[in-house]
Amino acid sequence: MSVENDSSQVQSVASGSGYPSYPVAPGYRLNVRSGPGTTYSVIDVLPLGATVTLRCQTEGTTVSGPYGTTDIWDCIGNGRFVSDAYVRTGSDGYVVTHCG
Repeated sequence: MSVENDSSQVQSVASGSGYPSYPVAPGYRLNVRSGPGTTYSVIDVLPLGATVTLRCQTEGTTVSGPYGTTDIWDCIGNGRFVSDAYVRTGSDGYVVTHCG
């Protein structure tokens, strides 16, 4: 199912999960970290053209990327985080609930 919001940003809801999914910035292989910051270990690397499902968001290390500079980190699974600076959510703020 796809939903288009006011900013023409396409958001999809992962099948049956109830969590929204967003695209990773084109041309980037995004590091997945074990916590919300660059000091956490890289546990995976998402391929080009990936889409991530956001379970919650939290504060962490400030990162600059194609979608600005932010300290918001997106939880995409249990113990799996990516910087929101590389995810096209259409917002500079939180788009899902805070983690915790």
